[in-house]
Amino acid sequence: QVQLVESGGGLVQPGGSLRLSCAASAMFFSVYDMGWYRQAPGKQRELVARISSGGSTIYIDTVKGRFTISRDNAKNTVYLQMNSLKPEDTAVYYCNRATTPWSWGQGTQVTVSS
Repeated sequence: QVQLVESGGGLVQPGGSLRLSCAASAMFFSVYDMGWYRQAPGKQRELVARISSGGSTIYIDTVKGRFTISRDNAKNTVYLQMNSLKPEDTAVYYCNRATTPWSWGQGTQVTVSS
């Protein structure tokens, strides 16, 4: 059973930045494509950024140029650097495998508001 622990969320003003972290207990973490997802109130969970085992990255259009996903395989950790945050980025953020998800962690709340 893989455990995922997200952290780093909080309340930030529009234009601000946050860095999210996700520690995974998965063996062979480095072979998996990983992703950051978010779920806003009343909306479905969406994959906003993914990073392959080789380090290639893909982003949805609404975060491209503002968010950066990265990973440290030695620490079994994936990161999401979020800059120029907007109120519409407000959501609970989760990390998981970018293909077939494992069980979900508790997520970390990001609130962008003045």
